[in-house]
Amino acid sequence: MSDTAILKTTPLTAAHRTAGARMVEFGGYDMPVQYADGVLKEHLWTRSHCGLFDVSHMGPSFLRLKSPSGDAKADHAAVCALLEPLVCGDLRGLKRGQLRYTLLLNQHGGIVDDLMVGRPVPDQAQGVLQVIVNAGTKDGDFARIAAAAGDAAELVRADDRGLIAVQGPEAAAVIAAIIPEAADLSFMTLTRAAFAGDDVIISRSGYTGEDGYEILVGADQARQLWDRLLQDPRAKPIGLGARDSLRLEAGLPLYGHDLDETVSPVEASLEFVLSKRRREAEDFPGAARALGELAGRLDRRRVGVRVLEGAPAREGAEIVDAGGAVVGRVTSGGFSPSLGAPIAMGYVPPALAEPGAQLGVIVRGKRQAAVVTAMPFVPHRYHRKPGA
Repeated sequence: MSDTAILKTTPLTAAHRTAGARMVEFGGYDMPVQYADGVLKEHLWTRSHCGLFDVSHMGPSFLRLKSPSGDAKADHAAVCALLEPLVCGDLRGLKRGQLRYTLLLNQHGGIVDDLMVGRPVPDQAQGVLQVIVNAGTKDGDFARIAAAAGDAAELVRADDRGLIAVQGPEAAAVIAAIIPEAADLSFMTLTRAAFAGDDVIISRSGYTGEDGYEILVGADQARQLWDRLLQDPRAKPIGLGARDSLRLEAGLPLYGHDLDETVSPVEASLEFVLSKRRREAEDFPGAARALGELAGRLDRRRVGVRVLEGAPAREGAEIVDAGGAVVGRVTSGGFSPSLGAPIAMGYVPPALAEPGAQLGVIVRGKRQAAVVTAMPFVPHRYHRKPGA
């Protein structure tokens, strides 16, 4: 899409243009890929200080029972019973204020999308789930969830609001000066707070591997919050280019690249999302496939790859074994600013999936040496309270 007039905008689009961002199409939206400092400096700033990301193109929503009973436990179980048949996670086991990463699966156990599901804290919000899906798949995801809800619940879209990610080792200090409640959160928890006379929902989560937050804020308040955050010299706006290199270093998959409807949770090295209760009940989509793969009937595996020489191996590059036979393809790849070296993710046979396995990648027709590397490439720095 070259005509930006047909692209969707976020409540922060004007702020990006004022700041001189280079804008590109992403997921049907006009989004900032970088600012004046460029991707490399923005990446390193986030790793050292605090980066602000506009992720309002994502798909926040609320699945809400139409006729809650008033019994908090029963209402939570009832709304989870509507969504659980579509995913592989234990949503019923969510505690108040807890957030869970899970996968939306098709009947064959392939990944339709990855998403976040959260349980609100207040009594009056039991029987509600916060659901955030990816930008490029949100219309299909929302239709699937609404169909599963039937007449029992309504899916309320919130993708007209602002969604701001605040990431980096100084994120907590930057946020706490504006929303004090943020300091009480630990990784993968959420709460409701007040800003500029309106409610915001803030979670301690993100897509960079760093400590950080995502804040769902009303469209009318989004620019005010963005500008307030940028008054702190520790915070800078960061584009989607650095967001991609940060998530690659963190070993986090990108839907439509590392994940798609042919890939299972086990193949994607995401078997941790197969909750114990759901595995034992074998009641999630494609359970027979996933459980068989866990038992050893696995054809491929997502791995991290360190490219030892030459240029970065980009998406689509062939992965070869020691004898030169093609054994897989790169699904995400690029230069790691933190490591000063090329890194990638891709799928290879299980026999070549252990760290240390010697591989090659084909870049511009030439074989470059590579080795399977444990992920994340750069250690996660999520904030977890003792015992959390």
